[in-house]
Amino acid sequence: MSDSVYNVIVLVGRSKTSWEDAARNAVERAGKTLRDLRVAEVKEMDIQIEDGKIVAYRTKVTVSFRVEAEEELYYHKDPNAWMGEKERHSCDG
Repeated sequence: MSDSVYNVIVLVGRSKTSWEDAARNAVERAGKTLRDLRVAEVKEMDIQIEDGKIVAYRTKVTVSFRVEAEEELYYHKDPNAWMGEKERHSCDG
């Protein structure tokens, strides 16, 4: 197995029902645009309150995903995949 490098990002998920659903929402949404998610770690949980009532649960998670080789990023054809630097610039116009 070759050595790997991972990127770590912070996400905040929101749910009207629970912290678990908030975490799930964050990870599932990230999974739609990032490939090869590896680990999510809950960092903080809080609630939003309006007029003395809980209106939402929020969960802050860190998510790691593998950084791919340069050729995988630049030439990957999946439109939902993470884009490499060349593709990002070409999308900007």
